[in-house]
Amino acid sequence: MVLRFFPQKEKYTPDESQFEFDPDGNLPKHIAIIMDGNGRWAKNRRLPRVAGHKEGMETVKKITKHANRLGVKVLTLYAFSTENWKRPADEVNFLMQLPVDFFDTFVPELIAENVQVKVMGYEEYLPEHTQKAVEDAMEQTKDNDGLILNFALNYGSRAEIVSAVREISKLVETDQLAADQIDEKTIADHLMTGFLPADLRDPELVIRTSGEERISNFLLWQLAYSELYFTKALWPDFDGEHLEAAIAAFQQRNRRFGGLNEEEKK
Repeated sequence: MVLRFFPQKEKYTPDESQFEFDPDGNLPKHIAIIMDGNGRWAKNRRLPRVAGHKEGMETVKKITKHANRLGVKVLTLYAFSTENWKRPADEVNFLMQLPVDFFDTFVPELIAENVQVKVMGYEEYLPEHTQKAVEDAMEQTKDNDGLILNFALNYGSRAEIVSAVREISKLVETDQLAADQIDEKTIADHLMTGFLPADLRDPELVIRTSGEERISNFLLWQLAYSELYFTKALWPDFDGEHLEAAIAAFQQRNRRFGGLNEEEKK
């Protein structure tokens, strides 16, 4: 189910009259966001692209706190894809430094907010200083039991699925698993979201900012029944009001998972 807003403003403010957010209504337990538009935000202001990425990290802080206070259980943010290495070296180097600066200032707030940091992706290919920053953040917040802030960092869903297939194949080769025992749970257990409880692995709501309407190799298995929400807002402009507008639209959806609801059965 695709949910869209199409305002033509430089800074998009959601039309709250279209859907009213109900704080006591159905709240998605797992929200995933494709954070897009940092470069365009900077270009609109005649700033270097890295200025957009820096501002985007400030948005991460605001949205994390807002989602946590609303009661969201998991917030997965697409921070850096396996394809992003194709960008100019200066920009990639800046992006690899961002987690260092981000966690250096934000971890105390995350601890105060009872937020736990997780990272999924091919972490071993990140620069050592980036690896250390994310590992330290995970260690320092491991005892928190509120929102799980899950960064997809050097992540690509096709590569993730290939890795899962290889892991399962090794189990079959070593007689630890029979081929006819492989089911959806087997695959889900070997994906990078496998560390999450089974009922939280698949995002119920996926948001993409900046007006682009693509999945971009993000959680291809996990979003099989996710609600998709596209907004014109550039990521640095995305705020709590935008998040609530997305959730309000989600609350209007009739999620049937291929079946019929009671009214449709009559």
